[in-house]
Amino acid sequence: MSAKRDYTRLFDLTGRKAIVTGGSRGIGRALTEALAAHGADVAIVVRSSIDLARSLADELNVEGGDSFAIQADVSVPADVERLAAEVAARWGRADILVNNAGIVLPGNAEDYPLEQWRQTLNVNLDGVFLVSQAIGKMMIAQKSGSIINIGSMSGRIVNWPFRHAAYNVSKAAVHMLTKCLATEWAEHNIRVNALAPGYIMTELTEEVLREHPDVVAN
Repeated sequence: MSAKRDYTRLFDLTGRKAIVTGGSRGIGRALTEALAAHGADVAIVVRSSIDLARSLADELNVEGGDSFAIQADVSVPADVERLAAEVAARWGRADILVNNAGIVLPGNAEDYPLEQWRQTLNVNLDGVFLVSQAIGKMMIAQKSGSIINIGSMSGRIVNWPFRHAAYNVSKAAVHMLTKCLATEWAEHNIRVNALAPGYIMTELTEEVLREHPDVVAN
């Protein structure tokens, strides 16, 4: 066996069709770019930053790819159904799904508005379930697929002194949902995994990292 191994071949995604929710910024953009760099075409799903997503798709397609942008709110069932229909019409399949879209609405638990609690769970948890369900049906039909849910270290710990119970709970639920889907869909040759990032410099965490550098450093 050769001492030097071609590791690029282990991650050759040429011809694979991927979907990344929240794929135009932060972690989602990095994942979108990485998937495309390894040969995948990517459907970049965004709720509001559609121009940014289209610009990113154009960049990825410079060398002949077929990435494209979809505007959809992952917490709205009708939007998710349309998302899945657009992917099916364009590609006829989906090989990779990255559930990355998420929000953080901080606040003290004792007076946290129920509306914000529900909004956080709607996006961070319901959105993961709805998109996984819609794209999972496609993967079940084709008997293959990989789903990656972006959880958080906040799904396992409480990031004191930050007060965002709704976010923590939503990410803990994403981790359990990942286990449930992985168990149910293994028989269909579908892998379901979760990542639990710590603090990463993105638009979402920039203010936190700036205001609490001592906590983040520790």
